[in-house]
Amino acid sequence: MGRTARRSYDLHQVEIVPSRRTRSSKEVSTAWQLDAYRFEIPLVTHPTDAIVSPASAVRIGQLGGLGVLNAEGLWARHADAEGALQRVLEAATEGEDPADAVRTLQELHAAPIQPDLLAEALRTVREAGVTVAARVSPQRARELTPTLLAAGVEILFVQGTIISAEHVSAGEPLNLKDFIAGLDVPVVAGGVGDYRTAIHLMRTGAAGVIVGYGQSSATTTDSVLGIGVPMATAIIDAAAARRDYLDETGGRYVHVIADGGMDGSGDMAKAIACGADAVMLGEQLADAAESPGGGLYWTSAAAHPSLPRSEVTGFARSERDVKTVLYGPSDSPYGTVDLFGALRRAMAKTGYSDLKEFQRVGLTVRG
Repeated sequence: MGRTARRSYDLHQVEIVPSRRTRSSKEVSTAWQLDAYRFEIPLVTHPTDAIVSPASAVRIGQLGGLGVLNAEGLWARHADAEGALQRVLEAATEGEDPADAVRTLQELHAAPIQPDLLAEALRTVREAGVTVAARVSPQRARELTPTLLAAGVEILFVQGTIISAEHVSAGEPLNLKDFIAGLDVPVVAGGVGDYRTAIHLMRTGAAGVIVGYGQSSATTTDSVLGIGVPMATAIIDAAAARRDYLDETGGRYVHVIADGGMDGSGDMAKAIACGADAVMLGEQLADAAESPGGGLYWTSAAAHPSLPRSEVTGFARSERDVKTVLYGPSDSPYGTVDLFGALRRAMAKTGYSDLKEFQRVGLTVRG
């Protein structure tokens, strides 16, 4: 009595409804464009050291996606980042306590960020000729952004578990509207889980809004904080905010990027059907041969010094390269390989030729 709660839905609770037409998957485009940057597939990597190294960011970019380096991760703190990752792998596979790997990550992240190392990591990506993107937390955005811009970052991600238009702290608060206005590069901000926060972030001038916090088999945010984001509802709410903001501004379009709650290609298709422009993938790429985590997966929240919200999860590392994971051919019937080939086929089977059209597909809710 006296309280209400809204019924909301995860992606596995909704289904895509076929339309009256179909088309060949060869006639389907999965391309999308964020500001001046065009990508052949709607892929943004979750900014975790388990997935994104300078080398793997380059490879993702060459394959048509966007690799996002964690500017507060191991490549920014340790000259021998591969050696640091090896320590995490040994702690996860040889330690007696499952928490040993998290303790190792906390220890490694206690080292200070070194601007020279961060600039060198980004230089590798820049010189390969792919789009350079990096993630900072709201708490360190003002401190690290000058280094990132000097190193050639073209798209800046300001990402936390939950983010608001104004981050309040004991010191000077980070006002995203003022912060973004002072930059010449597009900023993507998040995560959010509701309409009101999404439209507030859009009003800061962000080019994109991240929905979710990277919910995966490794994340424990719901257990630790009691915060959950039912992704289908959250994406649809953010898409509604985008529509209203488009009307409010007379045509300024803000991209919605879905982060988490997706087990495989079917959930990816549903995320875009709900209104996402792109998907942010992490654990789906963990077993690719190029992933620096050696088959392990965690999010950046695993290294929080006092309240980690991710465990280190192990995957059986396959011999597949990341190109096969993204484009096939697949030997798996479970939607874990040929992720974007499956998305193209879902679009073709429902008769849509591009991502914006596919956002209009019909949806049903499981009873």
